[in-house]
Amino acid sequence: MHGTTALPAECAVPDNGPLTRRRVPEPDHPYRTPFQRDIGRVLHSRSFRRLAGKTQVFTERASDHFRSRLTHTLEVVQIARTVARALGLNEDLTEALALAHDIGHPPFGHAGERALDDALREYGLRFDHNLHALRIVEHFENRHLEFRGLNLTLAVREGIIKHSRDYSAADHPELAEYFLDQRPPLEAQLIDWSDEIAYLTADLDDGVEAGILSIDEIRRGVTLVERHFAPLLARHPAAPQKLLFQESLKLMLNALADDLIAETALRSHPLPTLEQVRRAPGRIAAFSPQMEQLRREAKEFLYRNLYLCAELENGHRQAATVIGDLFAVWMAEPWKLPPSYAEQVATDGAPRVIADYIAGMTDHFILEMHRSEGRAPVPLGD
Repeated sequence: MHGTTALPAECAVPDNGPLTRRRVPEPDHPYRTPFQRDIGRVLHSRSFRRLAGKTQVFTERASDHFRSRLTHTLEVVQIARTVARALGLNEDLTEALALAHDIGHPPFGHAGERALDDALREYGLRFDHNLHALRIVEHFENRHLEFRGLNLTLAVREGIIKHSRDYSAADHPELAEYFLDQRPPLEAQLIDWSDEIAYLTADLDDGVEAGILSIDEIRRGVTLVERHFAPLLARHPAAPQKLLFQESLKLMLNALADDLIAETALRSHPLPTLEQVRRAPGRIAAFSPQMEQLRREAKEFLYRNLYLCAELENGHRQAATVIGDLFAVWMAEPWKLPPSYAEQVATDGAPRVIADYIAGMTDHFILEMHRSEGRAPVPLGD
């Protein structure tokens, strides 16, 4: 990591203080910090386990080696915790946020999110996976006798909604307690970039595994791969191309993490306290301008050649069909919903309740529900 110096301790969220507050007060644990307890609560939740059955990129996994939402999340945890450690930030808070950052995603990845959002727009509503994640940890996870939800700390709840974007108090008055006029702590700011590092490298890997991307075209289109691949090839001319590619991806990941650490440290030094981080004119965690250009190049390559390719687009359309069909069925016949959801229709309205139900499903389960409603099977990914 180029010997990066850790930030002043005052930049980190402490293991005590107002950000460790829970909605329902609980006694301190004898040997676990508040954020370590949050890690355990997210890790043992049903929503976290369901990530194993949710799409990361491919709507139908033809290989057991492709990432799921769960394995992607674990990769984000490893990167985020490493970056937080190098910067001297609160590692436990960072891990809790990384574990929770994708639990609000519906089945079928971003295609599923778009389909749910489209369905809700007809009723003047929207679907936002960050806000849905907050609903999960505050309401849908119901495993404790003394409170509903996971009763997570304020820092984790704030980070769940603000790690990747800002929300306006005018548009979301219900989020007033989450300091909407302030920046999130650095631990939360790191999550979005750790997520980017994880999926940029992983999706190149899975794209090759799927036979959609070739190593040669990646070398031509992604400088962050080629700048490592070419020297490796020169040193190991007889090595299999796939091993050279795998090594290049590891070096790409390291380069992105190194740069994130160095640039965030550089931008943080005039801001030695958490309060100053919060009042900064923009987010502090960032890549250098040079690395940001390379990151954008890699992301644009993935959009052109993988995310929007014909093979995946077909699966996305079929995923939207499944979600649209089920949404329409339950809007017409909401009594078909499970009792725990049907009883919420009177207070929350059928569109929001149906979206909540669908968002919690795995890819496999939603296809089973689609078949159980007498719909023709949808061969995702064909």
